[in-house]
Amino acid sequence: MHALLDTAGLAGASDAVRLAVLVLASRTPWESGVVEIRTSELGRWIGMSTSYMASEVVPALKRSRVVSVDASEGEFRENTGLECKVLPLWAAQDVVGHPLNLAKKEYATLQRLLEAVMAPGWKHRDGRVTPAGLIGTRTGRGAATDRLALLLLVLEARKTGRVRQCGGTVDTKRGRAAATVARLLGCTAAAGERVLERLEGRELVLRVRLKTGSGMPGRSRLMVPAVADALGRTVVDDVQEDRAEALEPEVSDPDVAAGPSEVPGGATKPQASGVTVTDEAEVAEPDVAAALHTDHSHLGTPVVSPQLSGRFSGEGRGTEGRRPGRACAGEDQTVDGETGAAEPGSPVAEGGPLRGEKPKESPVDERVEQRAAGAGAGGRPKAVGGEKAQQQRRVALPADLRLRVALGPVSWLWERLSGWQQDQVAATAKAELSQLEGLGVAAQRAPRLLADRLTCRLEETGGEALIRRPFGWLISRGLVRRPSCSDRRCNDGSRLDTGAECENCGNVVHIRRARRARTAAQIDRELPHLGDDQRRRVIEERLREQAAIEAEDQVRRRAQARAEKVRREEARAAAQEQAKHERAAAANAETARQALACADCGQQRAGGLCEACGYRRRTETLTVEIGLLAATWAAALDDRNDIAAVTAGVRASLEADSKHTQREFLESVEPGELDTDPTGVASVLAFAALQTVEAALSDYRSDALERLGRTEEAEAEARRAYKTEQGRRWYRHNPNGADAITAATKAADTARERAAEYMLMTRLQQLREQTAAPTEPAPTVPWTDRLPELAARPLHTDTAGAVIA
Repeated sequence: MHALLDTAGLAGASDAVRLAVLVLASRTPWESGVVEIRTSELGRWIGMSTSYMASEVVPALKRSRVVSVDASEGEFRENTGLECKVLPLWAAQDVVGHPLNLAKKEYATLQRLLEAVMAPGWKHRDGRVTPAGLIGTRTGRGAATDRLALLLLVLEARKTGRVRQCGGTVDTKRGRAAATVARLLGCTAAAGERVLERLEGRELVLRVRLKTGSGMPGRSRLMVPAVADALGRTVVDDVQEDRAEALEPEVSDPDVAAGPSEVPGGATKPQASGVTVTDEAEVAEPDVAAALHTDHSHLGTPVVSPQLSGRFSGEGRGTEGRRPGRACAGEDQTVDGETGAAEPGSPVAEGGPLRGEKPKESPVDERVEQRAAGAGAGGRPKAVGGEKAQQQRRVALPADLRLRVALGPVSWLWERLSGWQQDQVAATAKAELSQLEGLGVAAQRAPRLLADRLTCRLEETGGEALIRRPFGWLISRGLVRRPSCSDRRCNDGSRLDTGAECENCGNVVHIRRARRARTAAQIDRELPHLGDDQRRRVIEERLREQAAIEAEDQVRRRAQARAEKVRREEARAAAQEQAKHERAAAANAETARQALACADCGQQRAGGLCEACGYRRRTETLTVEIGLLAATWAAALDDRNDIAAVTAGVRASLEADSKHTQREFLESVEPGELDTDPTGVASVLAFAALQTVEAALSDYRSDALERLGRTEEAEAEARRAYKTEQGRRWYRHNPNGADAITAATKAADTARERAAEYMLMTRLQQLREQTAAPTEPAPTVPWTDRLPELAARPLHTDTAGAVIA
């Protein structure tokens, strides 16, 4: 991948173009070497819009001569479909020893790496969802640069997640980590620092500042936690393992000079990009200078005493609270009591030797030896000298990355806690993070928000050095949310979800000020001769009374709210119980209905009506409806016998068509195929008859509307609409013109259709009312034989206004 980025055609290209080349290389099929991809899909992989890809990236790819691009154009001549060939990969095929001559498994590994880092995420046709990569959701301005930087850092990272940083002199204001990112991208150190800050904001990389044995900040390291997690390593363990510790002290200097200097081994391979950073300083970073001395052995004994954990002036005075002695009273005294005087207030000072005297074994050493003897005897360490055995505490922050980010500002207080206290603080921090996420804060932003809260609380206190009880401060002040109003999203007057000022707090302040102004005005009216002090006391007393009244009202409203909540829960439980009974009753009723036999044919367990009989009932209903449609124009509406004759003729015709359809179906089936399932055959034949009747229904309706549209009533309605439209004012100057005649004809046709539909509706209603009453047997003369007679019969209107034959 580095060899591909170092191609001459990509010199000076933008990060989007370089990243697009890498994406195309990862998606190159091993068999053909030609990538087929849409412009929008390539844009999703590098975090850019389709328009930017079509106008900037694709033309730049063509000009670079690194990728051969054949594009299909869209409606606006934009590049939509791309057929790309990465020319360096194509030229390196079958070239033995060439770094770009990749095998099939290497192509697959490259594609999986890019998917893990920057896959945009997609949904498969079978419903499976492939999640986005580590930085797959980063889009917009600078997205391609951030994605390329993270990919290069992942490639540079070791198994522990640690990225080897660049050597030489770098800008001390930016740091060696920013210079490393800048050299990988080929940009300035300032741009590299901005990219590194954005990646840190997304918790994708981590800058770890190690500490020396004296507690002073030491060199910094650049870590990629995802690499360590993928390989089953934890960043915390690796940082602690590589942490620099002081050697065994041999002099009285409390900071302990470093051990003998050693020059590291031979120079390693340089960074991926050979581009020189343009804004480097002329001096080296003091914490990571070039090959000055090796790390101290991690097996050395820490120099600082466990009792002296405060590391500020005044520490070591003991618990009696007395003033310290002279400035020189405790100098040149080591922890083990071999040299000099002990610190004031310490056990060594109480019974230890004076300056120049032969040192004796101190009570502290005796207790340490007693603990060691107790542990060596195989038992648990017992309390000696009134001290309780405590859980083993952890010096570093928790392994959880979210907790490490959240508790980063109070890492020194964390070291002063015992094991049990650290567990309680970690649990409280987790609860606060969960509460922040429940208030609408993004999961990635919650740890940083909690860290900002701790930073602000430390500034209010005056720093970590002024905190005497770290555990109590963290639990009761540092981690807890301090709402200034009733809004759950409020913390110290700011919104947790947006970071802006809390509007509700502003409303509360405005209401309180308005109330104070009203109270003051009322007192001025009632007691105009009060002095300033008396007036202030009266105002405060009135405000306290109002506050007490509001507190009582709030208690009452809370009690009402609790009672209402209980009532709603009881009502909800009753409704759920009622719904449960109703569902059980419905299930029992359905079970009983399924056990019923068919009401028409007697088939067992047919749910009251089998499938074939259901089709027959629907066919009978449609047959009756079709008969009424035919009777609307072919029968006299006041003659029951005539209506019965028409409906009987329609029924006979439909039955003949249905039998013909059923006979065709039976003839199309192989002999003996239907003998195995007689019930299914009956259902199929009934369904075929139903389809025949449904197809005839629309034909009979259209025929009825057409015949009713030729009646005198419909024609009269059409003539009236024709004259009305022709006489409109915009046609008065030329009523017989082409436009006037066209509009009038259209209006006449519309009026004729509406009249036909109205007559059909009224006649069907009249026929349904007549057929609902008992009728005489219908004549056996088919209605089709009476068509000449019906055609010759004059049209007339019944009492309802409908035209009948």
